[in-house]
Amino acid sequence: MSQYKPDQTLDARGLCCPLPVIRTKKVIETMAPGEILEIITTDPGSKNDIPAWARQTGNELLSMADKNEAFFFYIKKTSE
Repeated sequence: MSQYKPDQTLDARGLCCPLPVIRTKKVIETMAPGEILEIITTDPGSKNDIPAWARQTGNELLSMADKNEAFFFYIKKTSE
């Protein structure tokens, strides 16, 4: 599905805004710079929320895709 191999996966399916972003923030805080987080959501709002969060925090959104009624995001942690 993705060319990126995640270091961690966050399954946020079934959670509604703002929970996918809150959980993403908590998980990425535990990761080292350069590591990749895969986030899986079903909330349509996350298609805007996750990329916006990545921009605001300076983390890099590597890719975003829709598959089987879920949204997949790959974010690279860029700083402490």
